[in-house]
Amino acid sequence: MSEALRFKNKLLILGLYLFLLLGNFPAHGQDKQRHSFPIKQYKLGNGLQVILSEDYSLPVVSVVVAYNVGSINESPGKTGLAYLLENLMFQGSQNIGRMQHISFIRRTGGNLNATTTEDKTIFQQTVPSHQLALVLWLESDRMKSLEITAANVEQAKEALIEEIHQRKATELYLESSLTFDRLLYPNLAYSHPVIGNEADVRNLTVEDVKDFYSTFYTPNNAVLAIAGNIDKRKTEEDIRKYFYTIQEGKDIPLLSSLKSSGKKTTVISKESLAPLPGFHIGYRIASPYSQDFYPLKIIEYILLRGVTSRLYKKLIKRIRIARSLSGSIEKRKELATFKIFVSSSNEIMVARSKRVIFSEINKLKSSLVPEKELRKAKNIFKMDYLNQYATSADKAVFLAEAFLSKKSLDDLPGELENYLSVDNYSLIRIMRRYFTNEIVLDITIK
Repeated sequence: MSEALRFKNKLLILGLYLFLLLGNFPAHGQDKQRHSFPIKQYKLGNGLQVILSEDYSLPVVSVVVAYNVGSINESPGKTGLAYLLENLMFQGSQNIGRMQHISFIRRTGGNLNATTTEDKTIFQQTVPSHQLALVLWLESDRMKSLEITAANVEQAKEALIEEIHQRKATELYLESSLTFDRLLYPNLAYSHPVIGNEADVRNLTVEDVKDFYSTFYTPNNAVLAIAGNIDKRKTEEDIRKYFYTIQEGKDIPLLSSLKSSGKKTTVISKESLAPLPGFHIGYRIASPYSQDFYPLKIIEYILLRGVTSRLYKKLIKRIRIARSLSGSIEKRKELATFKIFVSSSNEIMVARSKRVIFSEINKLKSSLVPEKELRKAKNIFKMDYLNQYATSADKAVFLAEAFLSKKSLDDLPGELENYLSVDNYSLIRIMRRYFTNEIVLDITIK
């Protein structure tokens, strides 16, 4: 390709990006099926949920096994189990040696990843499409026969404790973040760190790990999502071959409910490692399963997402009173919170930054968002939403997470439209309903 043609293509791509960003087309009212893709969902006799999505654009296939378990399923005194199990899932099973799972995938030219959050654990692999059976064998073997020995557990514990130490040494605002979570979620299950507490991890036993594994890492507590270049009939045969004989697990324990006073709270925290003063602001908002969540997500983009968001423009770009700004909506099962974090150079700048944030929040309670600004926020959100299934790996994760979040997969083609159809009056209603009783944690330097 000539340099002139490369330059022309770059200009075309840049022009398309600006076209989307500036909102020179309707943000909603388009064909809902435009962004849909084929989905087949069914359940095996042992309770394993299966989701298939064909995509022949590339000769690859992505496999996700997602377990409906995270740190919120841990008991007091036994934190870190979910994170520990993620590590142990690579330490061998009945037919697979220690770390062989990783080497098998890499030998195919594939890649893999795993993640544990407060409410889910996800294992994903992308391989050439003719290697699908290998991945299904690997995943089924550790689902039914994980090797949990004293040596494996002790090794995983030591690695986890080392990671806890590294996190304490490198995350400068860790102390305040953990304190803030305890204020937002007044229940240990929801507020302790995913990685666990060091004292708890040291005291975990082999029996603790085996019991957690047998309870939560079972077919009836998992979803298998496969996206990519697949022969659907052959894929279904292989899924049955490898997963059908795995025994269904016991009933999953119910999560404890979370109660909160709903009162405004302000607390001061002294950080030992923090280089600058700052603050956390949070609001308990509607459940992700609620219709109110759609306007809340658009509010997140108006206030926080990207260099054109209100708070970034005010605090970082224009007035320049904040040194750092971050925040988002955070979901933990049926709970959601709206979080904002700011650090500034001194206490005066901290106070000014806080006033700016509350001023912008109050504006959204009483004033309509200009149409151009609202359209821009929606278009940025739309690009982020579509990127969730831009590749086969993204799509498999997207489908698995959608299932775990209790969404009906039949409703996915219209899901984006629910966000893009949010109007100004919905934004005002939501702001007045949820952005009233803030929780504030002020950070001072020791």
